[in-house]
Amino acid sequence: METKDRAMELHGSVWLTVDGEKFGGEQRIALLAKIAECGSITQAAKAIKMSYKAAWDAIDAMNNLAGEPLMARAAGGKGGGGTRLTPRGEQLVKNFRLIEREHLRFVEQLNRQAEGIADDYLLIRRMSMKTSARNQFRGTVTQVKTGAVNDEIELEIAGGQKIVAIVTHESTTELGLMHGSEALALIKSSSIILVTDEEGARFSARNRLTGNITRVHAGAVNTEVVLELPGGAALAAIVTNESSCNLGLAEGQAATAIFKASSVIVGVPA
Repeated sequence: METKDRAMELHGSVWLTVDGEKFGGEQRIALLAKIAECGSITQAAKAIKMSYKAAWDAIDAMNNLAGEPLMARAAGGKGGGGTRLTPRGEQLVKNFRLIEREHLRFVEQLNRQAEGIADDYLLIRRMSMKTSARNQFRGTVTQVKTGAVNDEIELEIAGGQKIVAIVTHESTTELGLMHGSEALALIKSSSIILVTDEEGARFSARNRLTGNITRVHAGAVNTEVVLELPGGAALAAIVTNESSCNLGLAEGQAATAIFKASSVIVGVPA
């Protein structure tokens, strides 16, 4: 059986990362660009064949890792409201396109140099951290309280709100946690309790992040509720459908996310 020579080409794609966390690639940047073009998240998601929920999840992730909003809602008026990119979001799209063009030139040059060298190439895959935690906040350590076994770590995230975590003293040392160092706070959405009326209520949970509900996605059993926090960060909580109905959770409503310090996992850039 005759075997025909097959031409091999090098291809590559650009991904931006922040402290080891994937920030965005072509699809996420295309989403931002389409939002700027259409003025609508719904239309932008359809244009790039992304679900509405996936689009919001991508925007939340980018906002959290950027430490500031990349998108803003325009106030309604005669022509109705809409969505636009912030100056930071516009600059990100512009810079990504510039990097992408330079990357394409680089790959094309490698292809020219690779002609006739070898048929096999060693592919190196860069490993990145993956986590099941829905909420990931980038912050700065503002306080470390040392204990005999456990330490209390306080992080300040975008918007000035604080997150407190309890970790072992050994973890504090191994992660190099100290005042002024950067770290990530990871919280599972199922560990969060939502409160809409705190008057007269007292809680043992150390962490309280207050914001406004931007999305409510009801499922068969549970409901995902997303809060927009000061500074543009987003926090997702999973509650039962019954709890969602009892609390009357709806978009635009103020709510407080409460979670224990022991429910927070702290990570640092590798």
